[in-house]
Amino acid sequence: MDHELELLLKQYLEKSTQEDVDVLKYVLTGLKDKVDGNTGTYIGGLLHYEKVPDDNAWEVTIPINPLIYNSLGIVHGGITATLLDSGMGTLANALVPEGYGAVTSQLNVHYLAPGIGDYLRCRAEAVHIGRNTLIVSGEVFRSDGKKVAHSTGTFFIVEKKPSSGE
Repeated sequence: MDHELELLLKQYLEKSTQEDVDVLKYVLTGLKDKVDGNTGTYIGGLLHYEKVPDDNAWEVTIPINPLIYNSLGIVHGGITATLLDSGMGTLANALVPEGYGAVTSQLNVHYLAPGIGDYLRCRAEAVHIGRNTLIVSGEVFRSDGKKVAHSTGTFFIVEKKPSSGE
């Protein structure tokens, strides 16, 4: 193991509360999921995304835990926006032709209630599929069913370029 990483881990554990240790386990489990190929991105691993396609829609659920809290002890708004962008973007990418991808060009988020409870679930649905852009709507619900946020996003359709290693 890298000496600097080993020292950092030792220093962290010496000063940690049980909550700190639980958050570290959560983070490492998510990173391991990425390395093991169980998720495609580090952010998906860190947030423990569970993705479910649903006809012309897409759902992504994340558990709520202290890693994603803001200073008020509720889910940080940026995490809610990331969940929306990921859910809506995953749907957008599923709808474009082979050889193309979708990238966010605009994201509007309306926050309606605090992110509390056991989990947040994003449901994304296509509003418009054009030649160059897609418009997708998304809603985030917490575990008690209350809507936390409503969003719309515009996604550019772009041609995928081969990576420099190909």
